[in-house]
Amino acid sequence: MARPLVALPAYPVKAGRVDGWRDPAVAIPEPYVGALQRAGAQEAVLGPVDLSDGEARSRLDSFDGLLLAGGGDVLPSHYGQQRDERTYGTIPVRDTFEMALCRAAIEMGLPILAICRGTQVLNVVRGGTLSQHISDEFPGHGMPGVEGGQNVHAVDLTPGTRVAGAMAVTEAACSCHHHQAIDRVGDGLTVTARSPDGIVEAVELAGETWVVAVQWHPEDTAASDPVQQRLFDTFVAQCGR
Repeated sequence: MARPLVALPAYPVKAGRVDGWRDPAVAIPEPYVGALQRAGAQEAVLGPVDLSDGEARSRLDSFDGLLLAGGGDVLPSHYGQQRDERTYGTIPVRDTFEMALCRAAIEMGLPILAICRGTQVLNVVRGGTLSQHISDEFPGHGMPGVEGGQNVHAVDLTPGTRVAGAMAVTEAACSCHHHQAIDRVGDGLTVTARSPDGIVEAVELAGETWVVAVQWHPEDTAASDPVQQRLFDTFVAQCGR
């Protein structure tokens, strides 16, 4: 049988960031690819472009699922807020590309796994908002964009939810490095995991389609932690249905 084909939107990398390359690049961190491949998927890395919703649906016609990866912040204008001075790493074309793909995948009934920034994209697409800087009040969630900035902490998963079913646990040790988090939860989304300090760590979308979003980074530890790898395994199994 053919491996399920998963759309994996990438992000632009400035010239000089890749050793030996003079030109800009489009990239996705390898741990996402490795986790998908171990789960039996074939990933397809997509470079960001501006898309209408109709174009996004056409772009996803050949795919079995969508993975929205981590990265820099979503522009606050997408959820009706002024930009906090500590918001960083925004890439307008990445926002519009991923939001269009997310809306299209939901309309098409494609399974979605959203991770960190991807969770925030999903929440904004559903009309939710974000807390732009949680690090001062909630310091246990690591530091994004910093070498060694991740922090592993416990996350409580709600029994009977898709994320708890996928991981087969109700508590997991999760790697985090984020300074933003869900504030107002978007329409149709249910909170399905929290950290001990109350930060939303997972949401899922009501309906028959498997749409799960986690604020932590399961790809960080999936190669050595079967609990985290099972999240990718379940997502790919849903893509193959």
